[in-house]
Amino acid sequence: MTALPDPTFLDDVAAFFHTLQDTITSGLESIEKDHAAQSGSMAAQFEEDSWNSSESSIISGGGGRTRIIQNGSLFEKGGVNVSDVVGTFPSDFASTMPGNSPHFRASGISLVIHPFHPLVPTVHANFRFIARLSAPEKGAALESLWFGGGADLTPYYLFEEDAKHFHSTWRDACQRHSNVADYAEMKEHCDRYFYLKHREESRGIGGIFYDYRQENPQALFEFTKDAGGSFLESYEPIVRRRMHEDYSREQKEFQLWRRGRYVEFNLIYDRGTLFGLKTGGRIESILMSLPMHVMWKYDYRPEPGSPEARLIDVLKRPVDW
Repeated sequence: MTALPDPTFLDDVAAFFHTLQDTITSGLESIEKDHAAQSGSMAAQFEEDSWNSSESSIISGGGGRTRIIQNGSLFEKGGVNVSDVVGTFPSDFASTMPGNSPHFRASGISLVIHPFHPLVPTVHANFRFIARLSAPEKGAALESLWFGGGADLTPYYLFEEDAKHFHSTWRDACQRHSNVADYAEMKEHCDRYFYLKHREESRGIGGIFYDYRQENPQALFEFTKDAGGSFLESYEPIVRRRMHEDYSREQKEFQLWRRGRYVEFNLIYDRGTLFGLKTGGRIESILMSLPMHVMWKYDYRPEPGSPEARLIDVLKRPVDW
C-alpha cells in the first residue's frame, strides 16, 4: 500500500466535494428551468440547509450542506448533500471497517434525484473518503484511509440507448484511470451491491461501485474527481431525451410501485444510510434519499410481455450494457 499522505490532503478532497456540489446542483437546476419553461410551469430551486456537529454525540467537529429540491416541474424530490466531519466510532461499529483507531474523519457527496416523470429514471451517486485518525481532529495524523463511491441508474421504463449511454460514460471514466479503476470489476461490484436479496432482483440497471479502496490515495482521488465530474454527462442527456414525452396514469402508477423497491433497499441494505444512523448523523439529510410518493401493492405482477415485465426481467438478470 502507498504511504499515507499528509492530513492536508483530506482538506483538498473535502474542498473538491463542496465544489462538485455547486456544479451538480447548478446543472440540475438548469434542466429543471428548461423543463418548466417548455411546459409552462414553475421551476423549483435547491434550498440549502447547513448543519454542524452539535447535532450529534458521535461527531465532534465539522458539518455539512444539505441541498434539497422539491415539488419541481420535473424533479419531484432530490438532494445533493456534502459533509466533512470528525468524531469517534462506537466500538462495535469501528470493528466493521479497516483500521484500528476509533477516531475518524469522513467527507463526501451523496445525491439522489427522483423525477416526477415516470420515463425519466431515478439516479444516485456518491463519492467519499473515510480516514482513521490518531485523534478526533482534522489535523491529526492518518492511520488509514480509503475511498468509495459510484453511481447507478434506476429506470422505471427501460430504454436501451439510455442504459448504454449511462454505462459508457462510466466505462470511459474508468478507462482514463485504469491504474486504479477497472470498469468490469466496478460494474460487477455495483450489480452485486444494489441487489435486494429478499426480492431476488436488482434495484436498477447498475453503473459502477467501489469501496474500501486504500491503495495509491492520490490516484484514487484523481479518479474520484473524474468520476464525480462525469455525473452530469451520464445523466443529463437521458433526462433531456425523455422529459417531454407523454406518459399515462398507468405508467405513473408503475413508477410509484417500483419506488417501493428503492425504499426497501435504502432502509435495509444501504451502507451510507447505515453509516449515518450508526454515527448519529443528521436524520433529515440521511433520509433525503427517500422519494416523496411511493406505493406498495400486494403481489403485483406485470402483464407478461409488457414494458413493465421487460424491466423486471432485466432486474433479475443484469445485462452487460
